[in-house]
Amino acid sequence: MKAVVHKKYGSPDILQIKKIEKPVPNDKEVLIRVYATSVNRTDCATLRGIPLLTRIATGIFKPKLEISGSEFSGIVEETGKNATSLKKGDKVFGFDDQGLESHAEYLKISEEKAFIIPKNVSLEQAAAGIEGAHYAYNFINKVDLKAGHKVLVNGATGAIGSSVVQLLKYYGAHVTAVCKEKNKDLVKSLGADEVIDFTSEDFTKSNQKYQFVFDTVGKSSFFKCRSILKNGGVYISSDLGYMAQNLFLPFITPFIKFLFKNKKTAFPFPANIKRSILLIKKLIEEEKFHAVVDRSYTLEEISEAYKYVEKGEKLGNVIITVVHSDFK
Repeated sequence: MKAVVHKKYGSPDILQIKKIEKPVPNDKEVLIRVYATSVNRTDCATLRGIPLLTRIATGIFKPKLEISGSEFSGIVEETGKNATSLKKGDKVFGFDDQGLESHAEYLKISEEKAFIIPKNVSLEQAAAGIEGAHYAYNFINKVDLKAGHKVLVNGATGAIGSSVVQLLKYYGAHVTAVCKEKNKDLVKSLGADEVIDFTSEDFTKSNQKYQFVFDTVGKSSFFKCRSILKNGGVYISSDLGYMAQNLFLPFITPFIKFLFKNKKTAFPFPANIKRSILLIKKLIEEEKFHAVVDRSYTLEEISEAYKYVEKGEKLGNVIITVVHSDFK
C-alpha cells in the first residue's frame, strides 16, 4: 500500500510517499480502507515536533509513528476475531491526537476508536472536522456556559473556530465572530450573531463585554483581552502563549483574582476524544453541525497540503482524498 512516511521531525519537504506492507489487525482491531483523511494543526505540530512538549507523546528524538495522519474516514475491510462492534463494509471515521497513521491507503485501529459515520454525511465530509470539533468542545467544557452568554471567538473561520461557533449556538450562546470581512457570510451561516473584521477593528479595544473570549488561533493574550471580559469572565487560547503563559495563568489568576476583577484564564486541555466524537456525530445526525472544508488534495500532494495549513489561512479543514484504483 501507499503511505506518507517521515522518520524524523522536520518540514513538509521531508514527507515521502512509500509502498509498504498493508497492516494486519490484531484480535481487537479492524483494518480500515481509508477513503479520506485530513491535514490539521495536530499533524503539523507532530511533523515538526513543535512545541517540544508534544514530543512527550510523539517521541523525544524521532517520531514513534513513521506514518503521519490523525483523522480518517473509510470502510471496514477486515475485523479481528474478537472485534465485535463493527463488521466488514461499515463506513467509519475517527481521530486520535496521538496519531493514527491515517495518511495511507489502509490503517489498523482498535475497534473502540472507529465510529459509524452518520448516514447524512459523505465519507469526505466525515473526514473533516473531528479534530477541530474535539478541540472546540474542550474550550466550551472548561467554562460554565449558559444560554444567552456573550462569547467572542477570535479565528472563527479555522477548524477550531468554525466548530466553536456552531457548538456555542447549539448551547444557546450569543456569538461575536472575529474574522476577515470577506468571510463574514461564512461565519454568519454557521450561526454568528455579530462579526468583527480584524483587519479594520481591534477587537481587544471593543466597548462590548463578554463572559468568555475564545482565541482559537492564539493571536491574543489574557492581558490584551481582559478589558473586554465581564467581571468573572474567562479567557481561553488554543496556543501556549508567550513564555507558555496560558499554561500557568489558570493556576495563578484564581489566587490574584482581586487584581483582575475575578477575571481568569483556563487551558483547553483536550481530553476524552470519544465524548467529543459522539457529540459531533449526534449533531451531524441532527443537521446542527457542518464541517467547513477549504480545499482537497491527493495523497501525492501531501507536502503541499501541509505547507498550506502551516500558513494559518485555511477556512475550516483541508482534506486528503485517498484514491484506490479499485475503490467503489
